[in-house]
Amino acid sequence: KFVAKMLAGRRNVGEVGCGDAFGTRVVLQEVPDVTVYDFDPLFIQDVRSRRDERWPLKAEVHDIVAAPLPRKHEALFSLDVIEHTPDDVVTLRELRRVSRPEAWLLVTVPAYQALWSKHDEMNHHFRRYSRRRLERAVTDAGWQLERITSFNSLLLLPAALVRLGQRRRLAQDRYTSELHLPPGWLNRLLELPLRAESRWLAPGRTLPAGLSLLAVAHNPAVAERVAPPVQAEQLTAGA
Repeated sequence: KFVAKMLAGRRNVGEVGCGDAFGTRVVLQEVPDVTVYDFDPLFIQDVRSRRDERWPLKAEVHDIVAAPLPRKHEALFSLDVIEHTPDDVVTLRELRRVSRPEAWLLVTVPAYQALWSKHDEMNHHFRRYSRRRLERAVTDAGWQLERITSFNSLLLLPAALVRLGQRRRLAQDRYTSELHLPPGWLNRLLELPLRAESRWLAPGRTLPAGLSLLAVAHNPAVAERVAPPVQAEQLTAGA
């Protein structure tokens, strides 16, 4: 919902790395024209199968690391995606290439390299982020950073304890994926702190620590020429 509010009023928005696009329906409540992209045809096929008059999403198979998007957008958002790419600056630069002057970019990433765990390895992450590392990647790609904040703050301590506990057990036990659907009551309970954070962040406030980071940037109106894209065979996007 916070991302949707940030994008409200934009008419041509793209989501890069949409996955199942479940949360994109919330963005559609604020934005009339959203195109979602993912390199996995299975995700795009699933999104298209669920499309109807209420959720008129355009969905296209595309790998931003391999080639620029086919059109320019007024705003782009990419949630927990750039950590899957070998070179995040190259990825962010490609996002800037396909954005219009003064376009907005919202990206989220997992925080704290110290929390690196088997979960990151199994999900093909290349890195976790500090604020400084995310800020450097965004600005090195030519974006003008407007805001950076932590979120998922109330879940940071329990998540950190779980990850640290996993490290101790890995020598004896097999890894168990964290990606599973919790019971409905638990899912609703976990949404409460996220809703509280969304209300706190909406006016422009920030949070000092959290399990994730959010960066908001825009493409300068008078931009220097962006370097040509790296050849597709040089890079391979993560899952």
